[in-house]
Amino acid sequence: MDEALLRSLTPAVIGVLVRRGADFAAAEDAVQDALVEAVRVWPDDPPRDAKGWLVTAAWRKFLDATRADTARRRREDVVDAEPEPGPAQDADDTLRLYFLCAHPSLTPSSAVALTLRAVGGLTTRQIAQAYLVPEATMAQRISRAKKTVGDVRFDQPGDVATVLRVLYLVFNEGYSGDVDLAAEAVRLTRQLAAAIDHPEVAGLLALMLLHHARRASRTTDDGKLVPLADQDRGKWDTTLIAEGVEILQAALALDRLGEFQAQAAIAALHADAPRAEETDWVQIVEWYDELLKLTDSPVVRLNRAVAVGEADGPRAGLAALAGLDGTLPRYSAVAAYLHERDGDRQTAARFYVEASQKASNLAEREYLTRQAARLNN
Repeated sequence: MDEALLRSLTPAVIGVLVRRGADFAAAEDAVQDALVEAVRVWPDDPPRDAKGWLVTAAWRKFLDATRADTARRRREDVVDAEPEPGPAQDADDTLRLYFLCAHPSLTPSSAVALTLRAVGGLTTRQIAQAYLVPEATMAQRISRAKKTVGDVRFDQPGDVATVLRVLYLVFNEGYSGDVDLAAEAVRLTRQLAAAIDHPEVAGLLALMLLHHARRASRTTDDGKLVPLADQDRGKWDTTLIAEGVEILQAALALDRLGEFQAQAAIAALHADAPRAEETDWVQIVEWYDELLKLTDSPVVRLNRAVAVGEADGPRAGLAALAGLDGTLPRYSAVAAYLHERDGDRQTAARFYVEASQKASNLAEREYLTRQAARLNN
């Protein structure tokens, strides 16, 4: 069973159902039911047209659910003609669905959570980790969002800022997590940048390209994590880097700085260094200071502490780390690194063990465990 194929087809199938009259929540439920049916049937009887099969199956599921719901009998007039099986219309509704999920009736955080779950393909646990909240809390948030939009008309798409936030989180999960969504996020952001002239859209696209350019060097052939300082820079995609820098420079020239542009500027400085020891950490700290003016995020402060430690020494980095919450993701890993740089191997090893226990994916967990073992030997 090709799970990647099912995941890639899901947004388009939902879009077909929405165009045929289904509200978004019902369309999503119907498609999920059709995916379950596909997992059961396809291994023994694979369809010639996967998308057409899913559209037909999902539409039937939607019809069954609609007819069983007495509160929605008024919709039966528009759903009683079941579509014939066959090739489905080749249309990409994914970006449109991102905007529809960012509905004005939802708060930005609820809109992001709903889109990540319904269209982005992330699990509730992955979304909860991205938002630093318990899984149960995120499940309730998504459930409330579905209920809110269940009976609204999707004729008021949400704002660009919310869609950008969703695309950024999808890219991050694809880049560092267990589900490969990074290329899809880049593709959709390219579409958005081609459709609208917005400096933060350009900033996000530049940021994605600059990070994506390093992807081939982030792990070894057997899947082990390679930190930035140890990566083979000869494997970096210089074409993507050049494109990202060009897009970023054009966005910065508009003098409407946003957080994605600032993050892209930091990524560009990393990409510009021929060797790790030639990285301009002083300028990176300055960009983190600009970023903090735009978004006083604890994660930004955590990353800034690393940069300060590189620019001004580990003691300065530890001082910058001191005021942060120790439960932050990657706090223990940063503390371990800075303590090791400061010569305190025992404290560093303890923090590496703690960080490995909190790691969100296997490659990161194994890397941190190896670091702890190295210091304990």
